[in-house]
This record gives sequence, structure tokens and C-alpha cells, in this order.
Amino acid sequence: MKNRSITTINISKAVALLLFLLLSFPSFAQQPKVSASIDSASIKIGEQVVYSIEVETDSTNLVVFPEGQTFDPMEMVESLGADTTTVEDRFKLLKKYSLTQFDSGSYTIPKQKIIIQNREYLTDSFRVEVANVKVDTTRQKMYPIKPSVDVPKPFEVPNWVWWVLAGLVLLGIAYYFFRRKKKKQEEKQELPPYEQAMLELKQLDDSSLLPDREIKEYYSQLTFSVRKYLDRKIYDRALESTTSELIAYLELRKQAGELSLKDKSIDNLQQLLKRADLAKFANSRPDVITAKSDRTKVEHLIKDIRQVVPEPTEEELMQDENYRKEKLRRKRRNKIIAVLGGIVVLALIVFTVLVNTKGFDYVKDSVLGNETKELLEGDWIRSEYGTPQVTITTPEVLVRKTVDYDDELQEMLLGSETFDAGTLEGNLYTLLITGPVNPQGDFDLQKAVDGIYESLEAQGARNIIMKQEDFSTINNTEGIKVFGTFDLENPVTGGPIKKKYAILNFGANGGFQQIMVVFNEDDEYAEEISQRIESSVQLKNQAR
Repeated sequence: MKNRSITTINISKAVALLLFLLLSFPSFAQQPKVSASIDSASIKIGEQVVYSIEVETDSTNLVVFPEGQTFDPMEMVESLGADTTTVEDRFKLLKKYSLTQFDSGSYTIPKQKIIIQNREYLTDSFRVEVANVKVDTTRQKMYPIKPSVDVPKPFEVPNWVWWVLAGLVLLGIAYYFFRRKKKKQEEKQELPPYEQAMLELKQLDDSSLLPDREIKEYYSQLTFSVRKYLDRKIYDRALESTTSELIAYLELRKQAGELSLKDKSIDNLQQLLKRADLAKFANSRPDVITAKSDRTKVEHLIKDIRQVVPEPTEEELMQDENYRKEKLRRKRRNKIIAVLGGIVVLALIVFTVLVNTKGFDYVKDSVLGNETKELLEGDWIRSEYGTPQVTITTPEVLVRKTVDYDDELQEMLLGSETFDAGTLEGNLYTLLITGPVNPQGDFDLQKAVDGIYESLEAQGARNIIMKQEDFSTINNTEGIKVFGTFDLENPVTGGPIKKKYAILNFGANGGFQQIMVVFNEDDEYAEEISQRIESSVQLKNQAR
């Protein structure tokens, strides 16, 4: 019995232990897993190493990755977003960082802290070797130090020019409106005095001043018509004279025998003007019948004056006609001057804006013209020349010519063909030489290139600066490019002409090919032409 009891107790303990282990296992299974790695332990200066942190945890846990420059002494270049994958009921997070270092040496990436559900986890540290970039100066081509270049100061329009321009614009606008107003006034030409007076009386009859009992305004217009007629026919101060002054002047002219106007007409005019003065200044209101009677008297008075005032003589009419013609001529001349002035001001504005935005050289070349600019922007020709065949694109067709070369070059070639366009002293000169190599001769491309200096000297070049580099055509034919500058004597002035040149040399397809472009040193359009010609060269196999 005792042994059976002990056995029962042991079994109970074993069951309890088993239950404890089974209940504890899920908690162990839920522990997060954190690991880190780098893609390379050795980099060169400036290269990047990818630092990866991998976290496997429950989907409900909050994970905080390191941010900022926590990788010192390594520098973090970029922090990529975390990638998330699902493994059963857990998440696997992958976070990557790009790190670099710009000094050589051995560096240790410190441990990084990851927080999961307010609990900290640390990654392993890593050592990274940063090596120098080796440069082999013995194999790299060396070039002479380029001289300093004086960069011309860009053209700027002085401030006073803008002020002057603004003033001219304002003056132009003011003159335009002044001329416009004056033109309208001139266009509003009046009829002859009698016709104008009759027209004004008719307009007064057609108005509604009398029906509306506007007596004051009615008399103002009525007296203005008669005064204006007198002003134009008899007394040039009739408009500004008082009633007494005007009547006194008419009576004086009548007594002097210069005006055969009836006394009744003068009396009627005096009564009319006095009645109008009372209506305008004393608030007198004559009745409508009186107003109409005064209107009739004014018409009779104007007709009487027309009869007694002599018509202008033929000489006076001619003077008036000449005056009108002269006035019309001045009007046309002023109109032409105004239009030309506007065009000049507009052209000045456009010129100033273009110079300030595009530069003076651009405006000069566009307005006055530039030979090389026209060649650059014109139609180009792509042609095939000689044997071995050379295909090239140029702004002008190259013309075949006969040239005697030195004995050394003639020994290397079995004849040659030469094509060119322009002259060496001109803005642009293009030369193409092609010919088969003499198989029995000792052809050396570098030897032919070395002879370029003597060839340029023979053509009058001085102060020659020569540089050399490898060159490859668009169809990958290898050659040698010689380029630089030289001075050429100006045949007119005797002074030096600064020239630039580029010479392409090839020994392809059993032949020798040479393309030379010479242009003025300060001609940017010609330099662009040269570059375009160089990039278009293509060599083809010799036809068999």
C-alpha cells in the first residue's frame, strides 16, 4: 500500500510538471527575435554599405527602429521603409539603412537599440573596413596645365538707360494722347459761317427747350449762334464782348461806311441781347411767343449781314486754299513723325530687352547677320568623299581640289583626293584628305600626325599650340585628334588672326583619312559647327 501511494504521488507530480511546461511553452514561443547584418564588411571611400535589422514578433506588438545618426562613426545616407511579411500569426519586419564613410580606416558600427512593446533589444556590432581608391598616375595620360581664361563680364544695361527709356515711354504716351485730342478737335471742322449758323438755329428749333420752358438755356444758345456768326464775319471779339461793346462796334463800323447794316437790324440785335442778359443773369422769363419772335429776328439779322458783308475775293479764297493745303501737309508730316517716333521708341524697347536678356552679340548677329551663324542654322549636307570612302556632314559641299603634298606623304599613299570649302583666312575652313596606303611603303599614322606641325607652318601659321587625344567615330573607328590654336597673318591689315583648329586622323580600311576644321578663335558658332562636323564623321570599308 505504501509503495502504491508513493507511485500515485509521483504520477501526480509528473502530470503537474507536464501541465506547467505545456502552459509555459506558448509564452516562450511569443518572445521577439531581433537580428542585424551588413551586406559587406569592406568598402571604398564613398561607397555604401547596407545595414539590415530583422525583427520577428507578434502582430500586436509595437516596434520602434533606430532613427537619426545612431550609426556614428558611419554616416547614414538613407533610411528605407520597413518591409513587412507574415509568418503564421507573427510579423517579420525588415528595416534597411544605407551607410557610408569618406575617410579610410577601420570603423565599428555600434549596437543599435530596437524597442518592442516598451522593451529594449540590442543588435550586434559590426566592423567595416574603408579603403582608399587607388589611382595609377603612370597609366593615365598627362596634359599640360591649361592657362587661366579671362571670362568677359556679361553685358549689363546701366540703370540710367532704363530711366531714360521709361521717360521716353511716358513722353510718347503723353504725346499720343495730346495728338489724339488735337486731331479730334481738328477733325471737328466747322461749316462756313452762314451754314453753321443756320444749322445751329435748326438744332435749336428741334430741341425741347421751349416746350420744357428752359428759357435761360434757350436764349444762351440763341445769342451764342448770332455772336459766333458776327465773330467769324465782322468782329473777331464778338464772343467775349459785352452787349454794349458789341453794339457800339457795329454802329462805329456803320458810321464809317464799312458796314451797310440797317438801323432796325442793329436795334433788334440790341433788344435781343439785353433780353438774353436779363434771362441769364436776372432770372427774367420771357414768354414763348417772344422767344420765337427773337429766334426769327436772329435769322433775319444773319441773312442781312450775309448780304451786306462782301464775299471773299479770289485772292482771299486762294490764300485760304493754300492755308488749308499747308495745314493738311503739316498734319500729314506730324502724323508721319509720330508714327516714326513710335516705331523708334518700340524698336529701342525691343533692342534693350533683347540685349539685356540675350546679350549684345546675339542681337548683333541676328540683326546685322553672321556668316557662321547662318551656316550653322542653314541646311547641312551629308556626302561621301573619295576612296577609301569618308562620309561627313558639313554646312557647305566640299569641292575637289588638286594639292601637291610633301614627298614623305606621297611615298606613304598611292595617290590621294582632297576636298575643301572656304579659305584658311576666312571664318570657317574645312579640308578632307583621303587615299589608299602604299602597301610597299612604311605608313605610320603617328608619323603622319607629327607632320601636321610642319604642314601648318608651311601655310603661314605661327605660335602653334598643339594637343593630341584619341578619337572614335560614330561607327567606332579609332583615330587621333589633334587640336589647338595658332596665329595667322591678316592679308589686309597685317595683324594676327587668332585661329582654332581640329584635325582628325585615321588609318582605317587600308587608307589614310584626315579631316581638318579651322575657324576664328572667338567665333562660338564656328566652334559648334566644328563639333558637329567631328561627330558626323563615318568611315566605310573600301569597295572591292
